[in-house]
Amino acid sequence: MVAPEDLDAVLRDARGGDEDAFRRLYRLQQPALLRYLRVLVGDDAEDVASESWLQIARDLHRFSGTWDGFRGWTATIARHRAMDLLRAQRRRVPAAGSGEQLAELHADDDTADRAIELVSTDAAIALITTLPRDLAEAVMLRVVVGLDAKATGSILGKRAGAVRTAAYRGLRQLAQRLAEPNPKLTPNPKPEPPPRPEPRSGPVRGQVTQIRAAALKEMR
Repeated sequence: MVAPEDLDAVLRDARGGDEDAFRRLYRLQQPALLRYLRVLVGDDAEDVASESWLQIARDLHRFSGTWDGFRGWTATIARHRAMDLLRAQRRRVPAAGSGEQLAELHADDDTADRAIELVSTDAAIALITTLPRDLAEAVMLRVVVGLDAKATGSILGKRAGAVRTAAYRGLRQLAQRLAEPNPKLTPNPKPEPPPRPEPRSGPVRGQVTQIRAAALKEMR
């Protein structure tokens, strides 16, 4: 793992016009942005990410802050571009992804504590898209992009407490769906999940336990 101070130095170099430093920023941040955008716009994520990076490259010299601030800034730009696309296409439900395994996500923030670890990116995103959109965004920004509750709230226009609650509910619903024999990859319009079945044995049981632990930490 790269130390935060090293990332801050890379960011300073990129702001100064260092192309190698900018490429490093791209490699570090693009995977998280792409996962987040897949939840918002489905198959259009790659195009929206490209548009976002064009703006990031254009405006980077104006950015002032640390690596953590940069993550929040880029996520805000990506979300604005995604909302522009959704308004233009008059659609609100992102395309569900496909896959047979859950994705490897790791928390890199103050409350999730790197507690959630799943197994395959495409399927995890597909499962997260089945959550109500406010819960899906909270989970993605907190757990995948790695923002704290305050930064996530600034992006979503919510208070930090509301963000923690949404992330908690989203993580709990993911754990409940993972515990089902065949998790359904279709959007769930209901505000609350059905009663939780008993988790299956083996690796899945461990994944459910990890997600539930992350949800509990989110509310501390």
